[in-house]
Amino acid sequence: MAVPDRLDVTLRLVRNAGRASLADLSARLGVSEMTVRRDLDALQARGLVERVRGGAVAVAAPESAAGFAARAGWQAGVKERIGRAAAARVTPGATVLLDAGTTTVHVARALAARAAAGEGPFTCAAVSLPVADALADRPGIRLLVVGGESRPGERSLSGPLTAAVLRQLTVDLFVMSIGAVDARAGWSEFTLEDAAVKQVGLQQARASLVVADASKLGVRAFASVAPLSAVGRLVTDAGARDPQLTPAAQDTLAALDDAGVEVDLS
Repeated sequence: MAVPDRLDVTLRLVRNAGRASLADLSARLGVSEMTVRRDLDALQARGLVERVRGGAVAVAAPESAAGFAARAGWQAGVKERIGRAAAARVTPGATVLLDAGTTTVHVARALAARAAAGEGPFTCAAVSLPVADALADRPGIRLLVVGGESRPGERSLSGPLTAAVLRQLTVDLFVMSIGAVDARAGWSEFTLEDAAVKQVGLQQARASLVVADASKLGVRAFASVAPLSAVGRLVTDAGARDPQLTPAAQDTLAALDDAGVEVDLS
């Protein structure tokens, strides 16, 4: 896992729990406690957590400190490749629900490029303002922006209104982003709000596809979304087959195979 991505995941875990121990973070991330200590020291130096005996506690910080804008540039090349590979899986004329997240923005851009090249049309429903912006006024794209409350920093849409609107839709494909995926915990997210939107998206879609870079493998977040078998395909980067991956990540890949999830490497 690239260091910036691991720091992002670590920060989310600490902020979600309020207080996290070295042992718990080590287990959730699949890395040694020594690595966790170094990461927590780096986050403390940025004023994002406070180190305490045996772990760290969250500190009040602007949501944008770990939000969409902060993550958008991390592994942008990898996410672009994932986005193109996922968009190539979408059948012309399909109705697609695009989840929030930095990687799904790249899926949206790739779909817009396909539509402009005459490979569409596509009907896209977005639960993210950046995703909607990437699709707005693009030839061959019919855009629906799902309502709801915009989360500061993330610019994703969530809450009862979002869920209510999604339940009125039936889509051919749900392109879901994910915060974490683990052999035992399945697909999981860092907030209940994100998990709830994804659960409804899975229910309303005829097929599902997850986009996530390899840093998410072997990680367990707070809120369960679904078992591994609820998703048909994972599009990730070639780092997922790196023999240096953590044991937890390798166990997750094996569990995905057992659950019948197709894994595409971009």
